[in-house]
Amino acid sequence: MAQTHTTPDSTAAHPGAATPATHGFNLPDPNASASNLTAGEAPGASPAAGTAVTTAPPIPPEIVGKSDTLTRDLAIGGGVLLVLVIAFFFAKGAYANLLVRQRVAPSSANAAGWWLFVLLTSLATCGVLAVVDQVRFMTPIYLASFLGVALLALILMLVTGRR
Repeated sequence: MAQTHTTPDSTAAHPGAATPATHGFNLPDPNASASNLTAGEAPGASPAAGTAVTTAPPIPPEIVGKSDTLTRDLAIGGGVLLVLVIAFFFAKGAYANLLVRQRVAPSSANAAGWWLFVLLTSLATCGVLAVVDQVRFMTPIYLASFLGVALLALILMLVTGRR
């Protein structure tokens, strides 16, 4: 909600009239000449007597806390992601060994293991970023890119592991 403040002159001139509320951006008066403006002053920078001044409402603290990612949160998320990547590296090796035992060629099994690593890392990165800052990282551009890479890696892992 915008708060409207009026000067004493505007209420005295029209005691029964409602004050028009402006919503932020105002165009300059087309009748004002450029010679009336000083070098650092924008048109409409200082309101004239009797005009309404609109101020932006303060941002609620619950929104500020969610949209401002702290460095500490990013560091914790990076540490969690690093631990997960190390675990995924060992899972890659175990999956490749499993495929070799099932009579898959070692080169194909190794490629399928790397695709599993990419799949798990992409999903973990998407999850960690979603936990760190939902407002910034839960947008379609981030979700589509991480989930697209994960889907591609899943398809390639399944295709490569069958050879």
